Amino acid sequence: MRTFAMAVMMALISVSPALAALPEGAKAPVFSTAAALGGKQFEFDLADALKKGPVVLYFFPAAFTPGCTVEANQFAEATADFRKAGASILGVAGDDIAKLARFSVEECRNKFPVGVASPAMIKGYDVASAFGVRSNRTSYVIAPNGQVIHSYSNSDYRGHVAGALDAVRRWRKAKR
Repeated sequence: MRTFAMAVMMALISVSPALAALPEGAKAPVFSTAAALGGKQFEFDLADALKKGPVVLYFFPAAFTPGCTVEANQFAEATADFRKAGASILGVAGDDIAKLARFSVEECRNKFPVGVASPAMIKGYDVASAFGVRSNRTSYVIAPNGQVIHSYSNSDYRGHVAGALDAVRRWRKAKR
């Protein structure tokens, strides 16, 4: 039975689409969602956040998994660099808000908020995982006008922080 299950899983992987994402230049879907920063819950509204500057929106599959934990740690370490460049960060996953509130303290180190990625958000941003209602690992940088200026999908957590920070810095330089 285990061999059959593995064969089915491998068949699904081989026919599943490559990681998809909104392309650069696309209009980012607006949303509001439950979020947490430092364990405290609040309502995050993308339109309000964009009034302050670019938003780095990164989707991750699940809180407290090895790759997602390392990625959150890396974003936490780079938060000051993003702020210096005028951007804010929001990580989102299909977890419940209580789990994400713990994650915001333990792995995001109280540096940036994480929020609930609803099925509608996952669909709107074209980041559905091949399995279930989870998202894949995709990072976006959204300019204040709502345009996607950076889009990067890769199941490996490495490269997401550096790519997003580079995109924010390029955007900032072009605006001078």
